[in-house]
Amino acid sequence: MRLRVFTEPQQGASYETLLSVAKAAEELDFDAFYRSDHYLAMGDGDGLPGPTDAWITLAGLARETSRIRLGTLMSAATFRLPGPLAIQVAQVDAMSGGRVELGLGTGWFEQEHTAYGIPFPKEKFGRLEEQLEIVTGLWSTPAGEKFGYDGRYYTLTDSPALPKPVQSRVPVLVGGHGKVRTPALAARFADEFNIPFASVEDSEQQFARVRAAAEKAGRTADDIVLSNALVACVGKDDAETARRAAAIGRDVEELKEHGLAGSPAEVVDKIGRYEQAGSSRIYLQILDLHDLDHLRLISEQVRTQLS
Repeated sequence: MRLRVFTEPQQGASYETLLSVAKAAEELDFDAFYRSDHYLAMGDGDGLPGPTDAWITLAGLARETSRIRLGTLMSAATFRLPGPLAIQVAQVDAMSGGRVELGLGTGWFEQEHTAYGIPFPKEKFGRLEEQLEIVTGLWSTPAGEKFGYDGRYYTLTDSPALPKPVQSRVPVLVGGHGKVRTPALAARFADEFNIPFASVEDSEQQFARVRAAAEKAGRTADDIVLSNALVACVGKDDAETARRAAAIGRDVEELKEHGLAGSPAEVVDKIGRYEQAGSSRIYLQILDLHDLDHLRLISEQVRTQLS
């Protein structure tokens, strides 16, 4: 079981804050630093100092870290054209020495689109499917050959399909709760399937669907890494857990039910239940990005207890 740090910068974070979290995550031996791809705060927060772009952030972190893997959970297909996205990810992969991963989803938050003049199409899943076909197709086209694509939403003609990533294959993440189309899409394109904010029972059921879809597509059930994203709120005692819950405007009991909250022992036990359901990676949603002692506690008393 590997632990990864997952941030939500749209809720309020500068690049300097994200850099401090990424460096702490690297120093504390977490497996990866991930961030969301959103342009508008959700809920009551003001989001100050304002949004940061996911791939510009990761480009900066690529040059200021050395080991930790970097990625998005998830980039929004509505924000990106597939050709430029393939170029961006390949470039950041080169800047990082081959440490980038691409999580790509449909996009869903209509308000952030209207706030920044981004078209919000009615048909999103088909666009995501075509984007995955194009991005992976551009990367896999042999050097010196051209790539073309004629889809319903996107057309590429005589693309040089450059640049190439440093990695022979940039890991691609697909995720979600959809019971039919989402597992089928993961079976076609994903190196990893992530289900966000789901119970152990729902995760187990969705993982079974993904495995079945993979086998139907001619892959083995173990070809796809299975992972969860869950909010984290850990304290060395009840008082510290309560303080951290209050800092993010959440209730401790609700966090224990729907996330990873409580003492290190409680969190280790719950992570074990997700592991039994099939998960091998947990993305810890860290909402208070200034509480680096939280990361240290999780690293020293949770991460080290996991197989």
